[in-house]
Amino acid sequence: MESMIPTWQVMFLVGVFTWIVGSSMFNVTHKVRSFVQPWVSRCVVHGTPTILQIQKYQHGFWDAFFSGLSCVVSVPFYTGFLPLLFWSGHGKLARQMTLLMAFCDYTGNCIKDVVSAPRPKSPPVRILTATKDEKENALEYGLPSSHTLNTICLSGYLLHYIFSCHENIDASYQVAAFTFACLFVGLIGLGRIYLGMHSLIDILGGLILGLTILAFWLQVHEYVDNFVILGKNVTSFWIALSFLSLFAYPTPQQPTPSFEFHTAFTGVTLGIVTGVQQTYHQYHHENVPRVFTPNLGIPAFAGRTLIGIPTILLVKFCSKALAKWILPITASALGIPVRSSGYVTALTGPLAVKKSNEVKQSGGYLQKMFFSRQESFDVDTGIRLLQYAGLAWS
Repeated sequence: MESMIPTWQVMFLVGVFTWIVGSSMFNVTHKVRSFVQPWVSRCVVHGTPTILQIQKYQHGFWDAFFSGLSCVVSVPFYTGFLPLLFWSGHGKLARQMTLLMAFCDYTGNCIKDVVSAPRPKSPPVRILTATKDEKENALEYGLPSSHTLNTICLSGYLLHYIFSCHENIDASYQVAAFTFACLFVGLIGLGRIYLGMHSLIDILGGLILGLTILAFWLQVHEYVDNFVILGKNVTSFWIALSFLSLFAYPTPQQPTPSFEFHTAFTGVTLGIVTGVQQTYHQYHHENVPRVFTPNLGIPAFAGRTLIGIPTILLVKFCSKALAKWILPITASALGIPVRSSGYVTALTGPLAVKKSNEVKQSGGYLQKMFFSRQESFDVDTGIRLLQYAGLAWS
């Protein structure tokens, strides 16, 4: 009889778990950081004159232009853009760009927190953070530039998708599209330096890493997509992988928002994968109506958007409220000490620390086996994961 759980899934998850345990035992993050960080820090310092030279052309127009351009490749933009792809009928493009962005986010943020390289020093560099999103980005470490990395991967995959769907596109249009994509990537990189958010080494790191990930993804994306829509044991495997990925993340030199971004996109990916896998043959197959065709006109697409956006926001709110109620109770029942950074008022402050210590002293078997080295866990991580999984699933 064929096994219910494919062998490769078990081996993959065991490999991830082994890496988590091994890297923790041998302190891999600290060793890599001590080797790479000094060199990168020197490159950041030596790159300061280049940043100052570019910032000599400071002007209100360029401030607004590059600030606006950085918003186009920000997390809030993709949060609104990706659902539109689903509702437009381009399901494959939507799920592939979601998975690719999550992979880019995880890889880039892991490198950021492993190296823990500084951003350009201000002063003398002028750092312009015009939006709340940019202010949060400024709290992350510098290498690599996430904006450059994401722009290369997503614009490159978008071109691949368009050229694959329309094989008869004239060569001049292909050259024009490729040139525009290169210009866009170049402007993003230049803008990050102009705004003082990154040094030249960060942009080069994002460029090299982005091209590497894009080349890798173009080799495996069909296999990944076939697994998501037709594979066995998809939901349980992805839940286990999402859970392990929260632990398979390096500890930065100082706390940054990078792990929160990773958790959010891990939740989004989990919601997309489970939702698509369950309803692929009904709503996400390749023969669904697409926008700008007789079967899906602009009024119908606008109707989907007007109904869809409030729906996903409502589900996000409800899933967050439900997670805030369920997770602390579940953790208490399992004897796992938890705290909250801000989501659960009763688990913040000195009282919560005291309660966590009390739970630790009478902790359950699960805690003693796996969590004996940590005083308490931030329940906000689980809440954020479920919140964004609910948003993406809806």
